[in-house]
Amino acid sequence: MERIDKENYYLDIAETVLERGTCLRRNYGAIIVKNDEIISTGYAGAPRGRKNCIDLGYCTREKLEIPRGQRYEMCRSVHAEANACLSASRRDMIDSTLYLVGKDKKTGKYIENANSCAMCKRTIINAGIQHVVIRDDKMNFRIIDVCDWIYYDDSLEDNGGY
Repeated sequence: MERIDKENYYLDIAETVLERGTCLRRNYGAIIVKNDEIISTGYAGAPRGRKNCIDLGYCTREKLEIPRGQRYEMCRSVHAEANACLSASRRDMIDSTLYLVGKDKKTGKYIENANSCAMCKRTIINAGIQHVVIRDDKMNFRIIDVCDWIYYDDSLEDNGGY
């Protein structure tokens, strides 16, 4: 039996984490790893104490037909990347890797061209995370050097998200 590569091993764990997600549109799971140790995990869900979209039975963004990558202030959820960063100390996140998997809630398919939103990118940059590994399908992924997000500042453009 062939051993799975390290990236897909951690992406599989992030994919398991996303099963806790409470979004009715898209669920993401994230884990932060440093020196082969999982530092924290996160999934998309409402802030502690607030009702989740699955509890309410509707998604405000879906109801208002807000396109992907826009108007995140209308979303009830804290994103997976942000939740993972909130659950770890910055000291532990410096030079770490964040693994991210996203799936469409209705189809179960991986999110095409998944990426962190502008707010999560800023959070990841400030956390000191070095790389983000994003799953494209069951075996393929992209590795993003977070320095690219620093030098290529997409907040200066009007492209509305990812």
